[in-house]
Amino acid sequence: MTHEAHAHHHAAHMPAAGWAMAVQATLHCLTGCAIGEVLGMVIGTAFGWGNLPTTVLAIMLAFFFGYSLTLRSVLRAGVGFRTAFRVALAADTLSIAVMELIDNGVIVLWPDAMDAQLDDLLFWGSLAISLVIAFAVTTPVNKWTIGRGKGHAVMHQYH
Repeated sequence: MTHEAHAHHHAAHMPAAGWAMAVQATLHCLTGCAIGEVLGMVIGTAFGWGNLPTTVLAIMLAFFFGYSLTLRSVLRAGVGFRTAFRVALAADTLSIAVMELIDNGVIVLWPDAMDAQLDDLLFWGSLAISLVIAFAVTTPVNKWTIGRGKGHAVMHQYH
């Protein structure tokens, strides 16, 4: 059985392969994205960087922390780094990309949010709300990928 067929077989027969598993996967993704987003926005804003470099840093850190959380889990299962890295890429790339697209899209479209400072309620409020919206959009994406034996379904064997 190929790895893809094996993953699909597990996803199709896991009792939690529905919404509960998708919510769990999205919460995992949200954790890494939120750490990276907040850290990137805080660093860029604190140093007075423009919107573009701050956003790029926040996105890079979101991917870094998102992948790192998965890597940590898979490495704990005794898997080598190369395999763990591949699993992290397969498990998280689409989820993080959707979350970042939605999260940053909300911030860009929110009036004055891109220019808010760290001591401004607009900075923290728009960031929090953008992450909630990103969670709501990303959860069905994760449900769809898990149902196809992809995304976080590839991590099932390492838990």
